[in-house]
Amino acid sequence: MRTMFSRFVKEEDGATAIEYGLIAALISVAIIGAVSALGGSLDTKFNFIATELTNADSIT
Repeated sequence: MRTMFSRFVKEEDGATAIEYGLIAALISVAIIGAVSALGGSLDTKFNFIATELTNADSIT
């Protein structure tokens, strides 16, 4: 029983997996925040381009 407990305490694979999971979660939060922040301005740009293309098409 003692050797099992000692091996369990020394085992680091689970801690490494948790660390990778936390890093992946933080990266996901950063990506979601960036997309949310840029989403409105990109929508405005695409609408402007679509309007300009529509106007240019009606001129010719």
